[in-house]
Amino acid sequence: MCNMTLIDPPLSKIAPRQIGAMNFLGLWTLYSREVKRFLNVFTQTLMAPVITTLLFLAVFALALGGLGRTVGGVDYITFLAPGLMMMTMTQNSFANTSSSILIAKVQGNIVDILMPPLAPWEMTLAIAAGGVTRGLLVGLTVFVAMLFFVPSGVAHPLSALWFAVNACLMLSLLGMLGGIWAQKYDHIAAVTNFVITPLSFLSGTFYSIDRLPEAWVAVAHFNPFFYMIDGFRYGFIGHADGNVIIGYLLLPSVNLLLWLLTHRLISTGYRLKA
Repeated sequence: MCNMTLIDPPLSKIAPRQIGAMNFLGLWTLYSREVKRFLNVFTQTLMAPVITTLLFLAVFALALGGLGRTVGGVDYITFLAPGLMMMTMTQNSFANTSSSILIAKVQGNIVDILMPPLAPWEMTLAIAAGGVTRGLLVGLTVFVAMLFFVPSGVAHPLSALWFAVNACLMLSLLGMLGGIWAQKYDHIAAVTNFVITPLSFLSGTFYSIDRLPEAWVAVAHFNPFFYMIDGFRYGFIGHADGNVIIGYLLLPSVNLLLWLLTHRLISTGYRLKA
């Protein structure tokens, strides 16, 4: 009997694994991670926003005399509900992506995202899609909860869906940019407090911009948040304060710019690689 020795081939002769034009498995794995991350604490990520939104609704309906008022030919509460839904959806989309990246950086496990064979655009797509998923799930949950208090239908379902998806994507990408830029939790809190919240509150969430002074109406029309809330409200009640066509075109354009910027930062490893 002869002894046979197994000799490993040199590393230079090992053919690299062929993944193809898209790493579907890696893309799905990262997306699943993002979704499971917020579903594991659904009471905080899904149920808490519902309670907060219903409290806003109660305050404006009862404490501030919203009952009996009309805006745009509909009851004020019916007018208010889509704005509250959109605000909640976008805030949760932003929180999902920004916290995912920032926590990974702070805890030192960002390498788990950077090491797998994923292209920068695949990372951007998977993480942003996770934020969009959370935003849409929160919106659906809030919508079901509001049905018990606000009798309303959906006048233009496809328009509502279009603005919901594009708005959640916009805030998901902004969240990724914030998470990449931030180096500690105070930084992302500053972005939320000084950028996201003011733009949300000054976009017609709680009021019709027709009641603003003329100069402030012009300012509102330069706020992308106005178009996403106004368009989403149009999808529900059929009334819009601005030009819905501009909103249809503006949101995808803004998303494209944010996508290119996010992709660029991930490609260069800006504040991601030591």
